[in-house]
Amino acid sequence: MTDSLESGDSAAIRDRLQAVQERITAATSAAGREPGSVRLLLATKTVPPERIRVAIEAGASLVGENRVQEVRPKYEALADLDYERHFIGHLQSNKINALVPYVSCIQSLDRLSLANKLQARLEREGETREVLIQVNTSGEESKFGIEPGDAVDFAREVASRDALVVTGLMTIGLFSDDPEVTRPSLATLRETAEAIRQASIDGIEMRELSMGMSGDLDVAIEEGSTIVRVGSAVFGERQTS
Repeated sequence: MTDSLESGDSAAIRDRLQAVQERITAATSAAGREPGSVRLLLATKTVPPERIRVAIEAGASLVGENRVQEVRPKYEALADLDYERHFIGHLQSNKINALVPYVSCIQSLDRLSLANKLQARLEREGETREVLIQVNTSGEESKFGIEPGDAVDFAREVASRDALVVTGLMTIGLFSDDPEVTRPSLATLRETAEAIRQASIDGIEMRELSMGMSGDLDVAIEEGSTIVRVGSAVFGERQTS
């Protein structure tokens, strides 16, 4: 921890992290699911490394970045810590080389052109990466992701690229103050995953559903989420550049 981070601020991060983890545990139990079946991903867009360090040292183990330009500096600043890094933002093809070395999973695969370029980059290095297919389950034009009805065919195409290991789906649910309004878009992701399972596509393992944020994580867990993405509820209000 750097000297620039006040001790009270560190304590607040730890307290908020514990509160979110307890909420996830309670929601998992209420849904009748196995303890530990839902992971917390810390969404760290604009969050400085010293604040992320506090959360990791307090027990967080999964971090997700939205911006490629933030990935390497934070990776280097936190290189002494053991944690998992995912990319959760919209990925532009020209940023692939700057991202791939620093993450174990890309949660936002939503077009074949991107899959092809990822495959080519990884193939050159003899590497693989886990990917989640992003699905637009809310029907909003402002959101990225493939249409649910296209998911089976898209998954089959991605699975034919041997450097890409499809392990599940991701969505950003419909924004609403009422989690019940969001529920149908989250249920759609679960149903889409089941359709892919039923298709029995070689090389695909539908074990991850990344959905739910601080406002709707309880409903997301009821609908089958295995990864909930939380940022400001742990770190406080997001800083803006």
